[in-house]
Amino acid sequence: MHAGWYYVLSFLVAFVFVYATVPYVRQVAMKLGFVDKPNPRKIHKEPIPLLGGLPLYVGFLITGGVFGDGGKTFWGIAVGGLLIFGIGVIDDYYKTRGKDFKAWPKFLMQIVAAVILVLFGVKIGGITLPLHHVYYAFPIWLSLTTTILWVVALTNMVNFLDGVDGLAAGLSAISAMTLFFIALLKGQPDMAVLAVILMGSALGFLRHNFHPARIFMGDAGATFLGYVLAAIAVGGAFKSATLVSLVVPVLALGVPILDTMWVIIRRFRENRPIYVADKGHTFHLLMKSGLSQVQTVAFLYLLGICFSLASIVVLLVVH
Repeated sequence: MHAGWYYVLSFLVAFVFVYATVPYVRQVAMKLGFVDKPNPRKIHKEPIPLLGGLPLYVGFLITGGVFGDGGKTFWGIAVGGLLIFGIGVIDDYYKTRGKDFKAWPKFLMQIVAAVILVLFGVKIGGITLPLHHVYYAFPIWLSLTTTILWVVALTNMVNFLDGVDGLAAGLSAISAMTLFFIALLKGQPDMAVLAVILMGSALGFLRHNFHPARIFMGDAGATFLGYVLAAIAVGGAFKSATLVSLVVPVLALGVPILDTMWVIIRRFRENRPIYVADKGHTFHLLMKSGLSQVQTVAFLYLLGICFSLASIVVLLVVH
């Protein structure tokens, strides 16, 4: 187990790197015209630079390379994350031209990125059955299926939340902090380091992304954050999980999961495709009820913290 200063230092390096590099990336994005243009579905009224995912990806990779143990989870995230980031940049480029990128290439690349994690040994391997405390190892097909479903789902869930200034970055930081404490409780220092680095990266970006946002992370950044959170959960919270403790990572990432469930149910009821964006997310509804952007984000942060505390309580009870 690492000393406390090691986690603090890795957090600070990630935070400072992302915080310091975002303004330069913002300037480059402005010069290139890589900006998100307003439309009827979006909240912002002025073009906003859309290359914030770059410092997030590079910052996590460099800091993880320095402070991480160089294990399979890190390299799985590095390789799979590059695919997630790359297809996200293409999607963001289409946005800068006022066009929509098709959903299926993104979905396909996310599946490939999830498979890469499995190839690096980052997979949901099985569960410990209650009463008899016998570990049931999943057959390969079930391990592959559950891992892909979890990773692809969470990758998109975090991206769905990236519709209000500071929401996706702040909630990702809260979830990463939760996964950090879960990893410490489970004696997983390698996962704890990756989680605290992700938290530092997200908070370093949040300083520039909180309302009024001066830069957006875009699909490239939001999907990368979701992908890393999913991978850390698989490498940590899901390891040797019991049927009861399976709820721990689900609670740790409660807000994006809850928001997505609401959106899917509503779109099914309205007979509309679930992948077509609209103004029906929880943050849209909160703002329609009269809350400001900052009030909406603060409320969802508070909800995220409540979910996180609940996940830690569950883990302490069943640990």
